[in-house]
Amino acid sequence: MSEKRQKKIAYPVRFAESDYKTVQEKAKDCGLPLAEFIRRCSLGRQTRSKIDSQIINELRKLGGLQKHLFTEGGGSHGDEYAAVLRAITAAIQRIGGNER
Repeated sequence: MSEKRQKKIAYPVRFAESDYKTVQEKAKDCGLPLAEFIRRCSLGRQTRSKIDSQIINELRKLGGLQKHLFTEGGGSHGDEYAAVLRAITAAIQRIGGNER
């Protein structure tokens, strides 16, 4: 669907103060205006936290460093390196870093 459609209908929504703060924080984490975040959530569209993306990127860097250290070390402590690399990969997949 085109996001260029004119949005003509406004509908006020009431929140408990704590819920409002939570929704604001989540919208901010996704880099979206509050109305767009609420719209996407209510329509079942994907929202992606920028924080999750930052964590995934950091885990990928750590995995790359782990692999580099393994190859430079001649494979010594191979089982330990492999276990850490598997843990990093599993963490990325749990967060949802399957796109790439």
